[in-house]
Amino acid sequence: MTANLILVTGATGAQGGATVDALLDAGFKVRAMSRNPDSQAARDLAGRGVDVVQGDFDDKESLAAAMSGVTGVFSVQMPPMPDDLESELRTGRQLVEAARVAGVQTFVHTSVARAGDQANFVGWDTNRWWPDYWNSKSGVNDIVRSAGFPFWVVLKPAFMMDNFIPPKVTWMFPSLIKGSVDTAMSADTRLDLIAAADIGRFAAAAFADPARFNGQEIDLAAESLTMAEVAAVIADVTGRPVRSSSLSGKEAVAAGNHAGLVESQKWASVEGYKVDLAKARSHGIKLESFADWAKRHDKAFQVKLA
Repeated sequence: MTANLILVTGATGAQGGATVDALLDAGFKVRAMSRNPDSQAARDLAGRGVDVVQGDFDDKESLAAAMSGVTGVFSVQMPPMPDDLESELRTGRQLVEAARVAGVQTFVHTSVARAGDQANFVGWDTNRWWPDYWNSKSGVNDIVRSAGFPFWVVLKPAFMMDNFIPPKVTWMFPSLIKGSVDTAMSADTRLDLIAAADIGRFAAAAFADPARFNGQEIDLAAESLTMAEVAAVIADVTGRPVRSSSLSGKEAVAAGNHAGLVESQKWASVEGYKVDLAKARSHGIKLESFADWAKRHDKAFQVKLA
């Protein structure tokens, strides 16, 4: 194996990309698996010294090739798709199996806060809250936990701050471009927030000192804000008026929000991520506030002048 060579899946996405950044900053050698190594995003990674290889979760031969010589794997999977509800469990299982066969020492998987606790959600027994999503997330966590890696960690981030800027904002907060954060969350709901960069830093720390983090499932959030507080921060960094609005489910859908997204916003009001913020900070890795994150990304916000 090549010393300190880490395979990062999802390297062109928010969490995988942040992990690539943190690993490179820490002096690791990084390999990225991409379905299309010729894409601009993949070429950009290669230009930074990342070894980009072709790979697909559903192609076992490509997985085996991508694992060759690596000591650690960063794992992230897409949620199940309506036309393939087994996709996340299947791809997570195949990635874990390929890593085991290759003799990977450290496996760091990123999931979501509350995965594994879904049976305690209000209304769970009535099939509320998209059971396929939560069961897939917790199912992959189970696979990682029982795989037998010498070192493993499951990171469980809450809501990512990066959802307020492109590319996710168009889907997550379609009204923000007009200067309003419109959601089906109640006005007093506090949403647990984490920057993708902090997820990457946690992952890099776990690869650097696997014994310290071994066997842990770590909930991640830096702070918990209402949408009014979020809007105020965005207004401050952009210099443009931004308000928040708490809508009914029907109103939120009529305002252009996807029905599934509206359900997740209702979930945030009824259940939420419930991250212990003090515990998240106890690992010695500084977590970025939303205000500081927003200042770093001030040019990325898309808010039109009224």
